[in-house]
Parts: sequence; structure tokens; C-alpha cells
Amino acid sequence: MGLELYLDLLSQPCRAVYIFAKKNGIPFQLRTVELLKGQHYTDSFAQVNSLRKVPALKDGDFTLAESVAILLYLSRKYKTPDHWYPQDLRARARVDEYLSWQHTALRSCCTRALWQKMMFPVVLGQPVPQETLSSTLADLDSCLQLLEDRFLRDQDFITGSQISVADLMAIEELMHPVGAGCQVFENRPKLAKWRQRVEAVVGEDLFREAHTVILKVKDTPPLDPAVKELLHSVRSLLQ
Repeated sequence: MGLELYLDLLSQPCRAVYIFAKKNGIPFQLRTVELLKGQHYTDSFAQVNSLRKVPALKDGDFTLAESVAILLYLSRKYKTPDHWYPQDLRARARVDEYLSWQHTALRSCCTRALWQKMMFPVVLGQPVPQETLSSTLADLDSCLQLLEDRFLRDQDFITGSQISVADLMAIEELMHPVGAGCQVFENRPKLAKWRQRVEAVVGEDLFREAHTVILKVKDTPPLDPAVKELLHSVRSLLQ
């Protein structure tokens, strides 16, 4: 059995892994795990990833969880071009710095923006107080400013003149609130030009393909009652 990637393109880290593998010509079998159907909680998926999260990787009898670990595994095994995860100590440290920062900063506010603006009110029919959403959008704006000032600075990509896995992870976080209708790139020309550069490197067709699900999230069909109940139980974590 060859490489298998367990993904749901509704998930931002799954999109990053998918784009990375496709862009680098890495052969894999896509195993779709639909989060909104609760498929990550099944016993069969737990045999691949006992953490019950996507993305997950299975390479023969080897399994791996967590998006950053998966991206680095793929980059090393398939010897992808150096710019994705540079050998240069300082350039690599810049990638690591961004990846460490985003988990408690950009990911948090982008995920909350999607759920508070779209998933809870539109998909689940559970309105979110305006003050809660306003606070989240203010946090998002602050994170966007940090992304521009601290990480992009006056360079084309997060580590300099070439794209890296940091840029993939970053663009996927930002596409989450875009899917909810947030004008993330409006009035931010530096960020908008960076997105254009990332999309140009990835390729327009692949970029569009990877974002079909998130950009149509408002059209999500009715959810199973058990899944609705599960999502309701985690609502407090997303406010």
C-alpha cells in the first residue's frame, strides 16, 4: 500500500497538506474523512490516528498525525525543493518561528471567525452575540497586522524571496474567514499582493480546487442530529 492522506478540505491544515503534496507531485491516495459527518470519531479512523483529527498520514505500516509533522515528513521523504523547508539554519528558523506562532494566534482567531460568522448561525442555526463576533474580528485584525509587520515585513514571502510551508499554512488559515465572507485582504495591499504571489506559485487551478469546499461552506446540507449535538458541545471553545 502506498502513501495515504486522510483529509477533509474543509480543514485549513488539510488544505495545506493537500496543496503541498499535489504541487510537489507526491503520489498519494486521498482518503476523505468528513468532519461534519463525524467520520473522524469512527473506530476505523482511530486505527489511523487515535487523536481522531485530520490530517493524518499512513505510509505502509507508519502513521503520523499533525499537519506540520506531516508536511516536514513529506518534504524530507520526497526531497522537495529546498525553499519549502530550507536547509539554511536561519531561514529554517524563520519557518519554525511562524509555525510556532500561528497555532495560538492566527489559527485561533481564523477558526473562531469562521464558526461564529458562518457555521453556528448559518449551518447550525445558532446565532452568536454580536459583541462576541466583534471581539473575534478585532482579534483577527490584530493578527493580520502582526502577520504583515512581523513576518512578511518588506519581503515576498514569510522567509524571504521564495515560498515555504509557512506561507502555505498561513494562506490556509486566512482562507477560513474568507469562506465565512470576511474581507480579509481588503484595505491590506501588502497582504493581498502576498496572496497573489502564493496563488501564482501554487497554480490557479490547484488553488481553486483546494478551496472549493471552504468557499461553498454556506451551502452545507443539513447535519445529522448527533453531529449537531457534538458541535453544540464544543461551541464554548469557539467563542
